[in-house]
Amino acid sequence: MKRIFLTAAALLSTLSLVAPIPVKAENSAPVKRLLETRECLGCNLAGANLKGAHLIGVDLRNANLKGANLEGANLEGADLTGANLKSANLTQAFVSDTILNNANLTNVNLSNSRLYNSDVDGAVLANIDLSGADVFNTAISVGGEY
Repeated sequence: MKRIFLTAAALLSTLSLVAPIPVKAENSAPVKRLLETRECLGCNLAGANLKGAHLIGVDLRNANLKGANLEGANLEGADLTGANLKSANLTQAFVSDTILNNANLTNVNLSNSRLYNSDVDGAVLANIDLSGADVFNTAISVGGEY
């Protein structure tokens, strides 16, 4: 009985170590490029899993991040000018001094995120979720001027 238990435990621990990080296969090369070079202009990162990624100062101008998971990501100083972030998850993201000019933020989840000193000139901000978000010195407001 003890031998069966130990065999099962060894098998389960081995399987848990080889479980892949869920990144869509078609996006693995652009994700790798972004993380290694800190830039990915015009890249297709649609649906990519960048949860908790440190994307400080990255250049993602005109990138396609539609439906991407950026939950808890640090986007401090990142340039996302013209990026498509439609339906992206930015829950608990740190968006400080980030450039989002002319970006598509339609249906973006920014709940519990921190948006400080970010530029959103010309950005599409339709149906964004700001539940529990901390917004400071960023031209996003609910029912009035910022």
